[in-house]
Amino acid sequence: MGQVSTRRAKAFVICIQNHGYPASLEVGKVYQTLGPPEHGPAHRTRVIDESGEAYIYPSAYFRPIEVSLPVQRALAKAATGA
Repeated sequence: MGQVSTRRAKAFVICIQNHGYPASLEVGKVYQTLGPPEHGPAHRTRVIDESGEAYIYPSAYFRPIEVSLPVQRALAKAATGA
């Protein structure tokens, strides 16, 4: 039998609004999300923003998208500048 990967697929969202966060979020840009915060306000999501750090933003500012594994790799490479 083949080996089963224990790595979880990365989740991505597209930004549809950036009111109040124009320096941190770009409308139309794809961001990696870490999901909702474990302890924090409802209707929020953690996103790796323009700073390269994970911050909490209103969930309504994003829509989830499905991204293939090759695209995930390309996005990760672009984010690290490699």
